[in-house]
Amino acid sequence: MAMHPLKPVRLDYQAYAPGKSTKKHACLAGIISGVKAERACSTVKGKDNHWRTQRPNLVMDKRSNETCRLHVDPPTQKRRLKRRPGTFALWSGLTVFITLVSYWPALHGGFVWDDSMIVQNRMITSSDGLYHFWLTTQAPDYYPLTWSLWWIEWRLWGNNAMGYHAANILLQLANALLVWLVLRRMRIPGSWFAAAVFAIHPVNVATVAWISEQKNTLSMLWYLISILLYLRFDEDARWRWYALSLAAFLLALLSKAAVVMLPVVLLGCLWWRRGRIRRNDVVRVVPFFVLALVLGLVTVWFQSHRVLGGHATRTDSPVTRLVVAGWVPWFYLYKDLWPFNLSVIYPKWQINVLHWVSYLPGIAILGSLALFWWKRNSWGRAPLFGIGYFVVTLFPVLGFFDQGFYGVSLVADHWQYFSMVGIIALAIGTATRIYQQWGQIGRYAGLSVGAVVLVVWGTAARTRSGVYADSRTLWQDTLAKNPGAWLAHNNLGYLFAGEGDLVDAAQHYEEALRLHSEYSAAHNNLGTVLVRNGKLSEAIEHLMRAAQIEPDWSATHNNLGIAFLQAGETEKAIEEFQQAIRYAPDYVEAYENLANALVKMGRKREAIEDYKKATVLSPDFAQAHNNLGVLLQADRLSEAMAHYERALEANPDYAEAHFNLGNALVQSGQPESAIRHYHQALRLKPEYLDARYNLGVLLANDGQYDKAIQLLQGGLTEPNSQRFRRAIEEAKQARSTKIGRQVAD
Repeated sequence: MAMHPLKPVRLDYQAYAPGKSTKKHACLAGIISGVKAERACSTVKGKDNHWRTQRPNLVMDKRSNETCRLHVDPPTQKRRLKRRPGTFALWSGLTVFITLVSYWPALHGGFVWDDSMIVQNRMITSSDGLYHFWLTTQAPDYYPLTWSLWWIEWRLWGNNAMGYHAANILLQLANALLVWLVLRRMRIPGSWFAAAVFAIHPVNVATVAWISEQKNTLSMLWYLISILLYLRFDEDARWRWYALSLAAFLLALLSKAAVVMLPVVLLGCLWWRRGRIRRNDVVRVVPFFVLALVLGLVTVWFQSHRVLGGHATRTDSPVTRLVVAGWVPWFYLYKDLWPFNLSVIYPKWQINVLHWVSYLPGIAILGSLALFWWKRNSWGRAPLFGIGYFVVTLFPVLGFFDQGFYGVSLVADHWQYFSMVGIIALAIGTATRIYQQWGQIGRYAGLSVGAVVLVVWGTAARTRSGVYADSRTLWQDTLAKNPGAWLAHNNLGYLFAGEGDLVDAAQHYEEALRLHSEYSAAHNNLGTVLVRNGKLSEAIEHLMRAAQIEPDWSATHNNLGIAFLQAGETEKAIEEFQQAIRYAPDYVEAYENLANALVKMGRKREAIEDYKKATVLSPDFAQAHNNLGVLLQADRLSEAMAHYERALEANPDYAEAHFNLGNALVQSGQPESAIRHYHQALRLKPEYLDARYNLGVLLANDGQYDKAIQLLQGGLTEPNSQRFRRAIEEAKQARSTKIGRQVAD
């Protein structure tokens, strides 16, 4: 009887023998390409002629009815992905095109919300900023690699927002290509389309169009590189890939610690490839867990001590947090599948844990995962991996750890940047499988639906990017969708106050306080507006309330000190300035204000010391240098002149510093140089009458009588113009005397 050779059959790692509803057996009888395996028999259900595997290089003996499970040794299992440079370049180019088109409005956007922490951050602008980011706790949060990137970018772009936006868009583009490569290596269907959807997903606008969230795109870059390198290590067991993967994970953590769940993700990827996790896999991931634990604890400390200042943003019980954790994934899942009506601030949920319905979302998640696990050897495998990845990577933002934003909302679009890949890949992979079963019709249908999705979501992303054009547009959009967003009212009021529109600013602050009466920032900001309006008693009332709500907020104490100083209560002002410095020892403005108050009290020596502290903390603080020079000029003229010059180096358009330096130059016998600085002061500030008077007198003394008289006549509109009249008469007399002498000669 003739022997038939064994024929290779593609398997899904576990083979299913022919049969209907009864348990059948099949045995793997041979292995090609030198793949080593060990047998572990088990019984399974299957369908007729249904052979599936994720490992391609296996041989099945259909004549046997024993089921064997393979444990493949990955060092000898090399995957050969088809390399088609032309095709790869085509799809990469298309990714670039749709990404740039979708985010083009963001490229022309400005700085919004907390982007000022970059361009107005002294550690960013100072030469020793890198030291502070990496080796101190002075930064608001510990992501030193992101801070370092901003430190470099500030030197490249300065206050030009376009450079920062361009860098963020390029990072998003790189991340989309890396998502494609990772999914492709994981043999997930529709990998390019999933990457394209990730690239332009409207929810991701909150990351890509917001400069402060560059920490998201940067950490995602290293996160994906780490996964890609570890998969490469899993295939050929070359330890250099392992070391590079571990290093990339460290860089991801140093960019933003939200990627702490990567070790679990790696184990999930290995399970997806093999159907099991070996002890050796767990051991190899231990160093990743160690890095995640260390940097995670560092981030928790920074959040608690630097961001929250030891205050808890949420005082709810552990049970409430557990219930909220069951709601959060459903919200993000909804936004992933229907990314419309997006907002920077969503209404904060009020959950009643005493009502049994509150527990249903969490129970549904756990029940779904349990069902998928039960069916993991058949249809449940893909949803278990996709949704499991989604929930696991959301863990840091499920509400178990306090964050400052929890005081405003329990969810935010940019928090699911790492997680949405699981849902996108699952949805598109499932759809791709369905369309493939429909043959050619399915292919055309899939392409048509995919094109519609890309156009609709790309348009939505482009529209959403325009919302980040400037802070006013952002907050107005937020209030249109969430009128109860008291933070948006406060921030919009801040914008109006900066533009000098104190009426609208006060209205927004008052609305913020109506929505949230214990909002310390709104009390503080309304107090500063009232100070500017001269309503000092009302201002002091609001500022004192802000200090009661948040006693260790140094800015409130500083503002309260200013209000007391203007109200003539200098002793109270000094106490508040000292309190501000107590809570923030590097608060430069508080030192300067304290020195101003001490000068008013006649405590000149103490004021000099505080001005000096301000200039040490901020060497470019022009106003402190100028004021210090004024105090030193009587006794230490050369030192005073040095401070005036330092003030002008920091701010060449500082009219008062030019004027004071001119006075010092006159005192030191350098009238020609003094004339030049008086001219500068008057050019910068034409209404500067003191500079006009001193310059006129100096020109008259120099014999330039006509210029002096013309200049002094400009001060006759001053209410107290007697000094100008007297100087003009003296200049005219001196001119007449000079003319008389010339005639006599």
